[in-house]
Amino acid sequence: MDLTMKYIHSNLIGTFVLNKDFNILDEHLFKNIKDYDGKDKIEKKLMKKHKAKELDKKDVKNLQEQLKDKKYFRQFYQNNFEQTVQDIKKSISKDDLINQTIANINDIDKTTNILVKRLRDWFKLSLPELDKMISDHETFTDLVINKSKKELLKELGITSENSMGTELKEEDLEEITELAKSVDLLYKLRKKHEIYLKNLMEEFCPNLLELCGITIGAKLFGHAKSLKRLALLPASTVQLLGAEKALFRHIKTGAPSPKYGIIFTHQLVQKARRKEQGIVARTLANKISLAVRVDFFKGEPIGKKLRKELEDKFKRK
Repeated sequence: MDLTMKYIHSNLIGTFVLNKDFNILDEHLFKNIKDYDGKDKIEKKLMKKHKAKELDKKDVKNLQEQLKDKKYFRQFYQNNFEQTVQDIKKSISKDDLINQTIANINDIDKTTNILVKRLRDWFKLSLPELDKMISDHETFTDLVINKSKKELLKELGITSENSMGTELKEEDLEEITELAKSVDLLYKLRKKHEIYLKNLMEEFCPNLLELCGITIGAKLFGHAKSLKRLALLPASTVQLLGAEKALFRHIKTGAPSPKYGIIFTHQLVQKARRKEQGIVARTLANKISLAVRVDFFKGEPIGKKLRKELEDKFKRK
């Protein structure tokens, strides 16, 4: 270390000029984090004034000893707090928005399944035949809201006398209808979330969306928790995402190893012959890994090209 040289270093508290013994010769304290962000100008000014050079990283601890003086404590706390707040704000990313949307769609599905089961059981008291005839939950809910019992009986082709249901009072039917309306609102909210999620993915990971679609793409993203982590996963791991329990069972008991996880529901895997599904899943996982890496590193869109390559390769003759 040059004994005649002066040294300069900046931290959250301020910019400091030190002599050869690491004593502070000059300082410029930052009033807030904005001053710290503009430290380059201060450093240049003090460097020119003192003909100082930057302090070596291994010698920073010597400056820290000087900063144990209580007069620096308050400023350090204030600036460190502001820096933490700023870092937290900057840490919010598209990953977080996508994950929250996926999580809420899953929560809506769970809640809706519970409530629609209750709706069916409740409405059975009035018209049990509708439950047997209409299997789709959303259609069932819509009919309960918009059709009277008389209209439903006519559509089902049965009379009131032949129905196994009882005649409920108007106030009883109102409560059932209110539940149906609440379930319907959840269905509408889910659809709105799906549109929002699609828009997010089109902006953030278009190649993944193009190759997998919103359902499979969202599930893969939800398992990885971030685009970066999904991009760093090897294709073999992407292939088995969602099959963790089967994989652990294979490792623990020697049960057959799983060939695929979430991507099993992809139309290319579903259309393949049973003995070829493993090969299709492996090739698909390779393409997904490539697509996600291009998304993460902001490369040119290749989703359509990858999808066409897969479709051409596994086209059924």
